[in-house]
Amino acid sequence: MKRLSTGLEDLDLILGGGLRPGSVVVVAGPPGAGKTILAQQMCFANATVEHKAVYYTTLSEPHSKLVEHLRGFPFFDPEALGPKVEYVHLGDMLRDTGETDLEPLIDEVVRRALDDEPVLVVIDSTRMLRDFVSEQALRKALYDLTSRTAHSGAVLLLLGEYTAEEMQSGPEFALADGIIHLSHMSREPVDRRSLRVVKMRAASHLHGAHTVQITADGFQVFPRVESFAGEEDVPAKGERVPSGIAGLDALMGGGIPYADATLVLGPSGVGKTIGCLNFIAEGLARGERCLYITFQDTVDQLVEMADKFGWDFAAARSNDQLMISHVPVGSLDLDVLVSVIRHRLDDGATPRVVIDSLAEMAHAAREAQRFPAYLRSLVGIVRAAGASLWVTSETRTLGPIEEPLAGMMFLFHNVIQIRYIEHCAEIGRILNILKMRNSRHDNGFHACHITDDGVIVGDKQQRLAGMLGWTVLRDCPTPSGCTEP
Repeated sequence: MKRLSTGLEDLDLILGGGLRPGSVVVVAGPPGAGKTILAQQMCFANATVEHKAVYYTTLSEPHSKLVEHLRGFPFFDPEALGPKVEYVHLGDMLRDTGETDLEPLIDEVVRRALDDEPVLVVIDSTRMLRDFVSEQALRKALYDLTSRTAHSGAVLLLLGEYTAEEMQSGPEFALADGIIHLSHMSREPVDRRSLRVVKMRAASHLHGAHTVQITADGFQVFPRVESFAGEEDVPAKGERVPSGIAGLDALMGGGIPYADATLVLGPSGVGKTIGCLNFIAEGLARGERCLYITFQDTVDQLVEMADKFGWDFAAARSNDQLMISHVPVGSLDLDVLVSVIRHRLDDGATPRVVIDSLAEMAHAAREAQRFPAYLRSLVGIVRAAGASLWVTSETRTLGPIEEPLAGMMFLFHNVIQIRYIEHCAEIGRILNILKMRNSRHDNGFHACHITDDGVIVGDKQQRLAGMLGWTVLRDCPTPSGCTEP
């Protein structure tokens, strides 16, 4: 059976393809969770002259105020008011009803549903009906409403500010084919809205809490990646992927294995971000599309940084070869981030993805319990698109080295480490490859420099102490007190 699209691609994904015609769906949630804006957005997305959307209000705000609030949203079409989207006020019927009688109201909704054949009928708010009739009368009225409108083929949306107890025992929820629960959680620095499908008959909906944002574009939902990302389905392996860092590919058996996830560890200032720019610049030089996710450096800062090394990221952005997405740490949300990545990779034409940096991402998201499963799913989505993932993560600058991703490094196929080294009276840099899965690699420590060409890897270092991180890296001294040339 063809389903009714909500007008939001990702919400349709969550609902298992959309809403079944003739179904009854309750949208519950506290004030400010997004019930009204979601319902109205669905109306304007689906209504036609032949099959309208009818929006009934009970004792909510006046229609003029409802419409005025919509004018700033791109989905709003003032010319659709009346011919396609019709607002009907039921307040007078409610004031005149008896304590046990909602029949006039039910008859009005059913008549319009059967005679006019609307695509969508909304009652905002059904919860208010509880204030006018007894529980028994409400149960009977809702049964009549849902059973009779089902024959019309219209989707019936029942909106309300229900408590958790009412969601457990209310007749609306027993009769409904679907229940969508919107919630709003206060937290610093940014509050969070979410959507959860509690029930959806005859559909394989996605479980879990999915992030919701209400922006200038309207109601947006971002599916929880763990609920739909299955086993990694990686396309057939191609050739090795060059890193763009001079001297590194020779240590990795000719480059990065196709569609691998590579983690670069190192303290602040050691060159991780510049290495990311090398990786992207190599892809751009080969005509590839690239995606760069950054949490600290802004788009302008990255473009300016790349320009100092002779890489024209501005031109690449203007022709859509490079997308740089700057996500301020304070507003970082895991589901929003993966949505940006997933949609960029949809066409399979973006073979390079950078995330700078993972440690910031894990800390700012404040979902430590969820993060390992999330990270596994994120890596799987990138690999399934045939893209190579290059991720940085910060380690301690001063003192013994630590694992910032303890228990999660197994998710990455390749791990590269860049560290500071005490070299006589100077501080240098050393690079080594900690691991490569199913691939031979060099096990030594190599000099690492930042030059006019970005990061380059130099000669192997023969005299080092503290290699396993129990102490700071030092050149092994000679009798003269410094290293031999």
